[in-house]
Amino acid sequence: MAISSIMEEVKKYPCSLIEITGGEPLLQEDVDILFEELHKFSYKILLETNGAISLEKVPDYVIKIVDVKTPGSGMEKSFLPENLQYLNPQDELKFVITDKVDYQFAVDFLKKYKPQVRCVHFSPVTELLNPKELACWMLEDGLEARLTLQLHKIIGMA
Repeated sequence: MAISSIMEEVKKYPCSLIEITGGEPLLQEDVDILFEELHKFSYKILLETNGAISLEKVPDYVIKIVDVKTPGSGMEKSFLPENLQYLNPQDELKFVITDKVDYQFAVDFLKKYKPQVRCVHFSPVTELLNPKELACWMLEDGLEARLTLQLHKIIGMA
């Protein structure tokens, strides 16, 4: 889709925040131009990315939400640790948790790297892990993270 077509569609809605997500947005041709166009019109821009592609060229005005893949995803080695240097205090990290192994992976990651981000999200795969169980682990460990549920699945819009 052409950038002009995307901008035309975006302008139809009374919003000031745009989240770019779906697949891996950084693989999309001209995503950098889309960032510039949205910024030019004063949109607050969120980018949801898997952290497997360098964030070096993502502008600081883009809020990065980086999904650190856990062992349960089978892609835990895909995250580029050097991307941590491109995160700003406005950015966020997200861990999708399937079980206690994923949880411990995420806890160890946070202890090892001590990322300086706005917040950390722990999101259970509800088909595999009861959110209450994850919440209990987080409380027991005094974890500074947010329990995030996939609302689109809960309300039937997945």
